[in-house]
Amino acid sequence: MVPNSTANTSDELTGQSYSTSESEPKSFGDLEDDATTATESSSETSVATETTTTPAPTETTFGQEIESSGEGFPAEVMALVEANASLKVQLEDVSGQYRRLAADFENFRKRTQKEKEDLEISIKGSTLKQLLPVVDNFDRARSQIKPQTDGEMNIHKSYQGVYKLMVDSLKQLGVAVMRPEGEAFDPSLHEAVMREPTDAYPEGTVIEDLMHGYQLGERVLRHAMVKVATAPEADSTESPADEETT
Repeated sequence: MVPNSTANTSDELTGQSYSTSESEPKSFGDLEDDATTATESSSETSVATETTTTPAPTETTFGQEIESSGEGFPAEVMALVEANASLKVQLEDVSGQYRRLAADFENFRKRTQKEKEDLEISIKGSTLKQLLPVVDNFDRARSQIKPQTDGEMNIHKSYQGVYKLMVDSLKQLGVAVMRPEGEAFDPSLHEAVMREPTDAYPEGTVIEDLMHGYQLGERVLRHAMVKVATAPEADSTESPADEETT
């Protein structure tokens, strides 16, 4: 170690004297520590200066906004709950109205469809009913006319062809002829124009079809005119000899 010594040394150029002190020389590590300490001290001074010169912006939270507006947070929550419940009630009301309207519209659609079908059947039935006498005349002609010559047979075949075409057209439109022979008399389908006492058939049985009846689906275009069997009457008359003896 070299002892510290202080000496006054005069400057050769100016003639002024100055003091010099001799100290222990520092190592390279000590120099680096001194430089780091000086840098940190400078940085702290700069940050402190900025902190004092520039104030930090203040942040407002959601709770502070509610407090500043004069409303408490629980009151805001209750208002939202009440609004949600009101909207649910309105939704249920609107949904119920929609379901009722849908049901009413479906009933209206079915009702109008049924009315349309009934009207169509009614118009078709009233039109076809006017053609039934023509069919009856063809039936009578076929059963009564007996052609004798080739010319008469040709005429017979020609109008029978027209008759067959008409019958086929009626079938395509849904017209069906009734076949009541052997069935029980039904006043909704048959019209009894004759009665005949007989043991061959049960009472109330249709034994002859006098004029064909026709149906259009379930609708009756014309009732069938029929002969109905009745029970035979018992012979209750007494002979004159029996009357005298009595």
